[in-house]
This record gives sequence, C-alpha cells and structure tokens, in this order.
Amino acid sequence: TVGQPKVESARDALARINPHITITPVNARLDDDAMTSLIAGHSLVLDCTDNVSVRNQLNAGCYTAKVPLISGAAIRMEGQVTVFTYRENEPCYRCLSRLFGENALTCVEAGVMAPLIGVIGSLQAMEAIKLLAHYGQPASGKIVMYDAMTCQFREMKLMRNPGCEVCGQ
Repeated sequence: TVGQPKVESARDALARINPHITITPVNARLDDDAMTSLIAGHSLVLDCTDNVSVRNQLNAGCYTAKVPLISGAAIRMEGQVTVFTYRENEPCYRCLSRLFGENALTCVEAGVMAPLIGVIGSLQAMEAIKLLAHYGQPASGKIVMYDAMTCQFREMKLMRNPGCEVCGQ
C-alpha cells in the first residue's frame, strides 16, 4: 500500500492470504544483539533483503544462534539462492559477500525483472520446506544461480574462508 511501511504492507497482504498465521512486523533498524535475540526464537530465517550490510548482519546473527539462513537475491535478469546451515566446515554468507564487497549494485540501481523475484522466492520456499521437514537435500555449501534470460540454472560450490570474521577459526 502506498504510504504504508513495507513491513505493515507485507503483514496485511500475508494475513489476507492466510489469516491463521501470526506476523509480528519489526519496522526498525536492529542492533546486532537485538537481531540475534530475535533470530534465536525461530527455526530458520529467509533473507529477502536488498542490502548487503543487512544480509551480513542477518548472517552473523544466524551463525551465533545456529539458525539456518536461506538467502535469495536478484538483480537485472539473474537470481541466486543459497542455504547456510552453519555446520562444521560449511561457509557462511560473509564468505560469499566478501567476494563482491560493499560496492555491489542493488536492484534499485540496476533494476530487476519482477517475475524473477517470484522464481527466487519459490526456490527459497522450497529450501525452507526441505529444512523444516528434513526432506531432500538443501542447497547448503553451494550457490544456485538462475539466469532468467536463458532459463538456465548453474551451481557453484562455496568454500569456507578460514579467515572469515564470522565463521573462521
């Protein structure tokens, strides 16, 4: 809804789809402790943000609380999904984000095709179901990339960075 904060608009839209769920929107910038505390009360986190610094903060909180993080991102005609379970020797989101740094373009700057967001969101939902139901094999330890221009998927193995400030030794 125009003029309404995104979190309230999302809550209202989701409540119309399923009135039997409880949604508690948080319309505030959380510090690390508040973020980790909020994360610790959940079974998993779906990262649908469009900001690398918030993604890194979510990752650090999920790592600390040992709560799986399902990250999805899209820009232009390309999207990606990655699952971080924080098991021993598995990479975290910071191991990935340090490869492109803080200078990565955002979808506001570069644009994104709207249907691509639905594809990536559906992949995230499937990964969430697999984790919660202990069914199938989650896409952990790799990044799944989707090229909407060619309708092709690719996978790339992610390596844990031993010097990572979040998951490194």
